[in-house]
Amino acid sequence: MEKKECKHVAIIMDGNGRYAKKQGKPRTAGHLQGADNVRSIAIAADELGVKYLTLYAFSTENWKRAEDEVNFIMKLPKMFFDKYMDEFIDRGFKMNIIGELDQLPKATLSVLERAMKRSKNNTGLNLNICMNYGSQREITLAANAYAKDVLEGKKELGIDSQGFEEYLMTKDFPPVDLLIRTSGELRISNYLLWQIAYAELEFVNESWPEFTPEILKKCLQDYQNRDRRFGGVDNV
Repeated sequence: MEKKECKHVAIIMDGNGRYAKKQGKPRTAGHLQGADNVRSIAIAADELGVKYLTLYAFSTENWKRAEDEVNFIMKLPKMFFDKYMDEFIDRGFKMNIIGELDQLPKATLSVLERAMKRSKNNTGLNLNICMNYGSQREITLAANAYAKDVLEGKKELGIDSQGFEEYLMTKDFPPVDLLIRTSGELRISNYLLWQIAYAELEFVNESWPEFTPEILKKCLQDYQNRDRRFGGVDNV
């Protein structure tokens, strides 16, 4: 069987808080361990031939969480990049941050912008982190931007899906091949709804801090056994 290229993997990193509570620790401890796991999985993805790894770090809905938890999550990027950015640069990783970044705290935004600037010329793994991201919001913003261009005479009325993708936050990336969600939850949670139209889905029971390179490899092996027809049929 011909090996299928899995160029773009997206992961919903779920279960940090519940994992910590099971260990008798505060939810923030789970977020810290989950952040450290990003390094392990990014390196594994790169070694397994993945070109784009897109991670759901903070959604537009996560602002509803307790203030102390949100504040801790906003401090995580600095802790994370202070610890791992030099290594990511050496490995050739390119950092891309996706979401409504202007609504983030200034200190958080500064860290994220610095990470993107430092790695902008790298040509290795594209490590995409979604911060203050929601897919319905992304599509709404894209539709508004297109409508504005039509009203201003910059675009003709009536574009195809490829033209519409140019208005999405992920316009520089290929469609998602494989979507993984950790922690046993069986839902998409407003993540990359347009981009996963024909993605293969994998739901694993392990929480994100427990998600290992071995589990990622198994997910990729499962992907190889999927029959991807994109709405067509097999030749018989």
